[in-house]
Amino acid sequence: MAGRREGSLMRDKGGQPSRGSRIAAAVAVGVLLGCVLAFVYPHGLFAAAPTRARIAAAASASDLLQSGSSPCESSEKVVSLKSDIASLSEKNTALKNQIRVLNERLRSAEQGKYHAQNQFSALGDQHKAGAFGTVKGLRTNPTVMPDESVNPRLAKLLDEVAIGKELIVALANSNVREMLEVWFTSIKRVGIPNYLVVALDDEIEKLCKLNDVPVYKRDPDQDVDAVGKIGGNHAVSGLKFRILREFLQLGYSVLLSDVDIVYLQNPFDYLYRDSDVESMSDGHNNYTAYGYNDVFDEPAMGWARYAHTMRIWVYNSGFFYMRPTIPSIELLDRVAGRLSREKAWDQAVFNEELFFPSHPGYDGLHAARRTMDFYLFMNSKVLFKTVRKDAKLSQLKPVIVHVNYHPDKLPRMKAIIEFYINGKKNALQPFPDGSEW
Repeated sequence: MAGRREGSLMRDKGGQPSRGSRIAAAVAVGVLLGCVLAFVYPHGLFAAAPTRARIAAAASASDLLQSGSSPCESSEKVVSLKSDIASLSEKNTALKNQIRVLNERLRSAEQGKYHAQNQFSALGDQHKAGAFGTVKGLRTNPTVMPDESVNPRLAKLLDEVAIGKELIVALANSNVREMLEVWFTSIKRVGIPNYLVVALDDEIEKLCKLNDVPVYKRDPDQDVDAVGKIGGNHAVSGLKFRILREFLQLGYSVLLSDVDIVYLQNPFDYLYRDSDVESMSDGHNNYTAYGYNDVFDEPAMGWARYAHTMRIWVYNSGFFYMRPTIPSIELLDRVAGRLSREKAWDQAVFNEELFFPSHPGYDGLHAARRTMDFYLFMNSKVLFKTVRKDAKLSQLKPVIVHVNYHPDKLPRMKAIIEFYINGKKNALQPFPDGSEW
């Protein structure tokens, strides 16, 4: 019965193969065809075309690389890349300068705000004194109102050169040409943009313009020109007290600089700006620079033989920062007036007017003053007598070095550059502590 049922399933009434047998045969043929294809195309029937495409693409890319790597085109690409790098470097330098200028302006504004608050507190309504140890007097005088009518041409120039209403100013004639070149080269090396040379003759004006140095040539003035064109170092130095007055009247703070100075850092980063006059010292240690109690001994006085005196070495009139205040302008007027009447050294007169107190027959100047750090704003006595012989101090990098104690200024200025800038450790050794005469 089983055989009969199977036969009836496999065949229809006419003896032909049944529907089930046809399905079975189709499945068998499909399996066989699949085995054949799997053997012939082991990576798949449809993967072959993309593989060939990838191979063709790789070959094409290789051809492109080979065709684009010719020496000429490679050289052009290198030049182009170098040009791009140089351009980016210039832009980076410009951005750094802009950031530094903005930081200087911000610092100046913050200091101005602090000083203004102190002025308002001191000059406002009367108020009671605070607790012991908390009371402080007014240190910073208010600035004058700018008056551009004093010198419109100078006002326009200062607006272009100054940063934060302050700048370095130097006076120069042809007698100091070589030192002036070292001076402005050191300023450029540090990257100080706000500086100006007051040219006292045509040669210095031409020199500055040729070297892209900001320069100002005053209008003809018989009294000034007579000294400016032929005067020596001290004579020219005395002119600055007359010339600087216009800068202050225009509302600008001035960092007055002699040309026998080497700049190693930006001095504006180290100013306090809380006084009328902020000056470097001719002192060579803490006592001489900042003041000390000097005891005078007079044995004939017996019990009262010892008299206490206060001593301080003078401020250097070749490097000082002056704010545009009434006491500052009064100081300039006092010094310029005395120099026009007396045969005196400008530095001596500068210090006498700045320090002498009021007394019978004399009204002293009421100006606030600050002494600069003598290791940062260094005179040449400190450098050659002390610093160069001390291993630790010689590692210190001053802001400026003023060759004011030595007559052989130019070679010492060049040696200072060799020592601090070029790293030549023995550059200062050939020079004596002082001068040889």
